[in-house]
Amino acid sequence: MTALDQRPEPRPAPVTGGATLWLTGLPSAGKTTLATALAARLRADGVERVEVLDGDEVREFLSKGLGFTREDRDTNVLRIGWVAASLARHGVLVLASVISPFAETRAAVRELHGTKGAGFLEVHVATPVEVCSERDVKGLYAKQASGEISGLTGVDAPYEAPTAPDLRVPTQEQTLEQSVDQLHSLLTARGLL
Repeated sequence: MTALDQRPEPRPAPVTGGATLWLTGLPSAGKTTLATALAARLRADGVERVEVLDGDEVREFLSKGLGFTREDRDTNVLRIGWVAASLARHGVLVLASVISPFAETRAAVRELHGTKGAGFLEVHVATPVEVCSERDVKGLYAKQASGEISGLTGVDAPYEAPTAPDLRVPTQEQTLEQSVDQLHSLLTARGLL
């Protein structure tokens, strides 16, 4: 047994004031729209330390070269989680819009935040696949339907919806402003604003 094997289990660090609001949901559910609108509202209210991490942008720059296998998806989500936890540990309110289809990987991101002393709130942007398909912001559903792509989360690749998120936002039932109000209320109730 080496000295590394004898190390104690990592304990959660004390929370430092920053936190991550992790918005998970299907493609075209409205995650990035919500994160961007909430960030604008917070900045208008004088909250300066806000950062939006969009899963697509991070994939382009931090995870370039990763595909869409389960392993690659998990790697991408964990990288975004690490960046979010690092920012949150330093007092930044991170709004992460990431499909993050697997419950186990989201749990690992939550645990990572705990070990770094950063708060973590999971928000399920609970837009049904039929509505996402109608919105089809990036044309992914049309490409999947025509056979151009496969492995679309929620259609022919799995999406494990959170069973007990900190908040569930039904974007198809309310306006963008109402959805942003829900997120703002959650942050306020948890003492993050």
